Amino acid sequence: MLTIFENAEHKNVMFSDLTSGHMVQANQHIIVHNDEAMVLDPGGHKVYSKLFSGLSDVTPSKNLKHIFFSHQDPDIIASANAWLMISKADAYLSELWMRFIPHFGVDEFVISRIHPIPDEGMIIELGGAPIKVIPAHFLHSSGNFQLYDPVAKILYSGDLGASIGADYDVVKDFDEHIKFMEGFHKRYIPCKRALDMWVNTAAKLDIDMIVPQHGAILDTPKMSSLFIDWISNLSCGLDLMGDSFPIP
Repeated sequence: MLTIFENAEHKNVMFSDLTSGHMVQANQHIIVHNDEAMVLDPGGHKVYSKLFSGLSDVTPSKNLKHIFFSHQDPDIIASANAWLMISKADAYLSELWMRFIPHFGVDEFVISRIHPIPDEGMIIELGGAPIKVIPAHFLHSSGNFQLYDPVAKILYSGDLGASIGADYDVVKDFDEHIKFMEGFHKRYIPCKRALDMWVNTAAKLDIDMIVPQHGAILDTPKMSSLFIDWISNLSCGLDLMGDSFPIP
């Protein structure tokens, strides 16, 4: 457990070591403001019990009010039913994926607590703090959102900024870190147009940290700026492909 921001009324905590075995590494996050808690991208079934225990170390579990799903991948929402059954929290997911989440075994009597996020985003009130749900469509999901915490000035960027294989939680040398990000972004982000829209959106936010769902975080304004500069010049996805697909 790593506390990445804390003041008298607000706390942001990251768990980076709850996945194991063949599972892709994923970070889970908890935001607490005035004794109300939100869990971000809580993960799969084997992560659930560990994260629930970790939540109790941060704040009483009865304080859990909100669960945020950035998109539909199983490393984000597979444990949805367990969280909804064990709490009274409301959950939030892109309206594009509302008909898909029942396939993860969500019971009929809790499905009404999963609220569709409209394409333009929304604000979730967390103990009086306006947490902003920011559209980030096609990064990499067609219905994708990031979360901006204006108290901590943290942009929770989901799969954008993901790194695979680094053995540290915080980026210290950005140039050295690129090799852990590059392959993922070139393959999983569909085109540079989506990145350009994100860069223009990020320019409107006061960002101290960029905190992705996989790998190390960019925990200073300088590191965040270096990432934005790098991503603004990256070609990816369809931009790197030819005019047709191969036929085996």
